[in-house]
Amino acid sequence: YYYIKLIMPKRVDSVLKEVLESVKPSEKELKEIKETLSSFLKKIEQNRKKNRINAQVFIGGSFAKKTLIKKDSYDIDIFIRFDKKYKDELLSNMTEKILSGLKAVRVHGSRDYFKAHAQNNLFFEIVPVKKIITPKEAENITDLSYSHVNYIKKKLKSEKLLDEVRLAKAFCYANGSYGAESYVQGFSGYGLELLVYYYGSFMGFIKAMSKINPEKKVIIDIEKLHKNKNHILMDLNSAKLHSRVVLVDPTYKQRNVLAALSRETFLNFQKICKDFLKKPSVSFFAKKVVNIEKIKQEAEKKGYDFIILKAETGKQEGDIAGSKLLKIYKHLVLEANRFFDIKAKGFEYEKGKTARFFFVARGKKELIVSGPRTDQEKHVQRFREKHKTISIKNSRLYSRVHLNFTLKQFLQNWITKNQKKIKDMGITKMEIIS
Repeated sequence: YYYIKLIMPKRVDSVLKEVLESVKPSEKELKEIKETLSSFLKKIEQNRKKNRINAQVFIGGSFAKKTLIKKDSYDIDIFIRFDKKYKDELLSNMTEKILSGLKAVRVHGSRDYFKAHAQNNLFFEIVPVKKIITPKEAENITDLSYSHVNYIKKKLKSEKLLDEVRLAKAFCYANGSYGAESYVQGFSGYGLELLVYYYGSFMGFIKAMSKINPEKKVIIDIEKLHKNKNHILMDLNSAKLHSRVVLVDPTYKQRNVLAALSRETFLNFQKICKDFLKKPSVSFFAKKVVNIEKIKQEAEKKGYDFIILKAETGKQEGDIAGSKLLKIYKHLVLEANRFFDIKAKGFEYEKGKTARFFFVARGKKELIVSGPRTDQEKHVQRFREKHKTISIKNSRLYSRVHLNFTLKQFLQNWITKNQKKIKDMGITKMEIIS
């Protein structure tokens, strides 16, 4: 017992030290980003003055808060903060004027923003926001970004705390729980920054997450903006209280920072936290790549059906496309569950307009179909005509239906029969590719 207690912290420390060395962007990378960003900002400022637009530019996101982690590509957030005299519906068009000649692509959203490919693996996301005095004046969630950046910069002053946030972001990113997008439903960057600050460290954060009872809510109010927990539950919009962890935004007490965190993502994350605490390893910080071939081989050994599907959408890539593709995937899971025991499944979407799904399943031998009540004579007659074997329980008819089709046959048939539904869900193409 004492040996374990002495050796564990040392092992964890060495793991985290090794991870930090790999997830922190190099000084060279940071310098290149700063230089490119500086040049881009000068052009923005020139266009702003030329068009006589009353606005100020500020850098947001992980780069501004010094919590950026090493990735294959970087998205740097640039906010154009417009004077509140401008109407909300004009902000995106005014931003387009400011970006004239800078080859920025307009991206549709609750308020349109812009994306510019600066160089190789560097992208700038230019977001119009309104200058507000109080959070209640916000007409869009992005209007709170200025307050978020300032709050985090004020709270995360030490390099030690910044490193702890980098560890948390790298851990969540590697395990598919980093991002508030609807196709991820995980922890936002701002949420992770607040949680690490609240718990004091990366280890404090994951230990706390591992102990949460999934059936109970944990409520965190860092600045104690509410009288008590019951007041929080009453004051916040009920639609924003579904997450297991309710984190009151320190800059706006009516907002739950973790509103996007789904039960499924949280439970998966919690399991990974427990696994890491049992046996710390650098591998927990490596982006997981699904080995489809290995999954296929294992399925064949056990005699299970294995299927890969590809779906495409005509919707805008990113959160909109991702949410449409995730929706059809979840719908397929529900449909297949009726006739198959699903042993494994997966949804793969990075960016773009396509996603892949895979299923490993074993067909059920029979299905019990619920029929009408015994006093519904016409319906009873039709049910008896359709089904040979009938049983009655609690004044209702039931029938056992024998199943003898494969997962591939089921999915092909479902896709053929549900073309209208697929189209209505925003999917332009769906096919079995393996």
